[in-house]
Amino acid sequence: MTARLFPLIAATLSLSGCLMNSVRPGPTEHETRSIERGSAERLHANLRMNAGELRLSGGASNLATGDFTYNVSSWKPGVRYTVSDGRGTLTIEQPNTGPTHVGDAKNRWDVRLNDDIPTDLALQFGAGEARLDLGSLALRNIDIEMGVGELKMDLRGNPKHDYDVRVRGGVGEATIYLPPSAGIYAKASGGIGGIQVRGLRQEGDHWVNEAYDTAKVQIRVDVSGGVGAINLFAE
Repeated sequence: MTARLFPLIAATLSLSGCLMNSVRPGPTEHETRSIERGSAERLHANLRMNAGELRLSGGASNLATGDFTYNVSSWKPGVRYTVSDGRGTLTIEQPNTGPTHVGDAKNRWDVRLNDDIPTDLALQFGAGEARLDLGSLALRNIDIEMGVGELKMDLRGNPKHDYDVRVRGGVGEATIYLPPSAGIYAKASGGIGGIQVRGLRQEGDHWVNEAYDTAKVQIRVDVSGGVGAINLFAE
C-alpha cells in the first residue's frame, strides 16, 4: 500500500477503535455453507461485509460454498438464496450491529462461486482486505463499493462475454489485474495516492490496450477513489 496513505488510514482506524470498545471478541466460531443451484440460469450475488478479510473465487461445484470464521457471535453472516424466473439471488451479509470492532476481532470469509453460471456481482466492503480471484467466472457485471482497506481483484482468464466493472473506493488501495487478451476500456479518477497503469495506453480521459480494436470480448472498467491509490494492470 502506498506509504503516504498509512497515516490517514491509521488515524481512521484509531478513531474507529475509540468508538468500538463495547464490542468484545469471544471464542472463534467456524461455519461452512453450501448452496445448490436449483433452477437458476443466472446469478445475482450480493456480498456485504462491514469489516474483515474476504476471499472470493470460482471453483464451486454447486452454486456457491462459503467458509466463515469469526469471534464476535453477532457477526455470524446471514446467507439467503432464492430463485425467481430463472434468476438466482444469493445474499451473504454481515449483520449491521453498529460500530465494528477492529482490535482482536476476527472475521474471515472464503466464498467460492460456480464458474459456469452467468453472474452479476455486487460487493459492499467496509474495512479490511478483499482478495477477489474472478478470472474463471462467467461474469456479466461487477459493482464494488469499498471503504477503508485494500482491494486486489484479479480478472485474468479467458472471458467469453463482455462485461462492465465499476469500483467506488474510499480510503485505501485498489489494484485490478485485467486479461490482456480481452479488449480493455478503462477510466480512473481520484486516487490521491496516485493512479498507476501498465499494459494500457492513454487516449484522452481513458486507457485502452492493444487488443481493444480487435478482441471479440470487451471489458469496460470505471474506477474512482477518494483518498487512495488506483492500480490498473493489463499484462
